Amino acid sequence: MMRRLSLTARMSLLFAACTATVSLVAGALFSRASEAHFIELDQQLLEGRLELFRSALRQVDTAAALPGSLPALRQVLTQHPDLDLRLDGNDGRIWFNTLTGQSTSPPPQPGLQRWREGGIDYRVLRAPLRLDGPSSADITLLLDITHHQHFLERMQALIWLTVGLSALATALLGAWVARQGLRPLHQMANVAAGVSASSLTTRLTEDGVPQELVELTGAFNAMLARLDDGFQRLSAFSADIAHELRTPLSNLLTQTQVTLSHPRRADDYRETLHSNLEELQRLAQMVSDMLFLAKAEHGLITARREPLDLAAELDALIEFYSPLTEESEVQISRTGEARVSADQSMLQRALSNLLDNALRFTPAGGAIDLKLEHDARGLRLTVANTGPVIAAELIPRLFDRFVRADPARREGGEHAGLGLAITRSIIQAHGGEIRCESADGWTRFIIQFPTGF
Repeated sequence: MMRRLSLTARMSLLFAACTATVSLVAGALFSRASEAHFIELDQQLLEGRLELFRSALRQVDTAAALPGSLPALRQVLTQHPDLDLRLDGNDGRIWFNTLTGQSTSPPPQPGLQRWREGGIDYRVLRAPLRLDGPSSADITLLLDITHHQHFLERMQALIWLTVGLSALATALLGAWVARQGLRPLHQMANVAAGVSASSLTTRLTEDGVPQELVELTGAFNAMLARLDDGFQRLSAFSADIAHELRTPLSNLLTQTQVTLSHPRRADDYRETLHSNLEELQRLAQMVSDMLFLAKAEHGLITARREPLDLAAELDALIEFYSPLTEESEVQISRTGEARVSADQSMLQRALSNLLDNALRFTPAGGAIDLKLEHDARGLRLTVANTGPVIAAELIPRLFDRFVRADPARREGGEHAGLGLAITRSIIQAHGGEIRCESADGWTRFIIQFPTGF
């Protein structure tokens, strides 16, 4: 399988290709401009010399008249050794030609042209000898431009060499620049490679980071923060669950060992089994609650919607808890009406948790108030009870697992501190949110459901 090029290599090759392209285009334009300049100079030179030869041959109309003008013609040729001359008469014969021994005739077309003969490059200008005659001999001037062509060839070779060297230099410099520019990415990769359960507090610094990587750096640090928070929560959860399971398991183990230490009556064994059954039921409920929370955290809990009369559901719960409220002389009331579309069993579980929690913390002779009301945000359900105020620093953690309002109290063996966490998961599964307020002798759990719930 072909190995993929690194980002540094790709950028280096891109820099080199761009530089080579620019250099090549610039060199080609310079070469073409130089060639056009030489052609213009040659044309000016040949046109100027053409007038000299016309002046020297102004008396020549026929081949017989040429010998009289030869001295003047040769004098002009002597003054310009880089020129050759050919006269083509109007009778089809060559009257004069300095290109002795040439096997190929110059181009017959009039005007300025390039011609090569015997390894020599010529710039050729062909024109009528006389401008006032209907049929005149043609004069052809040939300028040796071999040195021009050698210059252009050397310049083209230099252009190619420059293109190659500039591409190589740009590739090397581009690799260095790319490596320096990508250093934050390498640092990010090193940090990511070193991330483990014991190094989640490591963060990337944004000092000196290019503007394009600031957002990526912030997102990477935020990801590490989420991982750190999740790991801390998982570690705390593991410690909490170990602590919560240790007590009932220890009770079961101790009670069983004591019972088996010596023979007992059948009633004693039956009593021990009933006690163990209660502990096992508590453990089963705790495991079931933790499984529910685990599914909720991974979005596996789906609320089945059905029309419900929320006021009737609250009234049913009030009736269910009426023996407890009468025993503790707690006054419970409900106000407001609302119809909702929700999962009845899940919603009953959430409301039962809140009402049970309120009953446990409401002192004798206190009050519990259930209120249904509609506002601009939708439906709001408030479960309020009188009693001790919850410390402000504890309120943000009330809905975490195994958190109790009074950590010093066990609140009875049946409560493991999972009720509020389950309640929040159920409310969120229905698209709502829940919060707690505690002040002035009242503790309120406020559930906010969106419009159309």
